Amino acid sequence: MSKKRRKYNREFKKEAVNLVYQRDGKVTEVARGLGISPAILQRWKKELSADPEHAFPGLGKLKDPADELRRLQRENTDLKEERDILKKALAIFSKRPE
Repeated sequence: MSKKRRKYNREFKKEAVNLVYQRDGKVTEVARGLGISPAILQRWKKELSADPEHAFPGLGKLKDPADELRRLQRENTDLKEERDILKKALAIFSKRPE
C-alpha cells in the first residue's frame, strides 16, 4: 500500500519557516515538533528566502514568471507549426504544371 501524500498550505509553510528563525535556525527541532521531515522544512526555508513573494504557489500552479514563460513557449511552438504548414502549402501551390 502506498502512503498518502500530505499537503500543507502556504500559511503552514510560512509559519514553520518562521519557527525556524525564532528558534535560531534549528530546523531539525522544529521539524520534529511539527511532524515533518527536516529536509522538507529546509527546502521550504530555502524557497521562501529565495523568492518570498512567489513562494509556495500551491495546487499545481507555477510561479508567475514561470507560468508566463511556459505560456510563451507553447505559443511559440504553435506559431512555428503554423509557419511550417504555410511554407508547405506555398510550395505545393507555387509549382507550375509541366
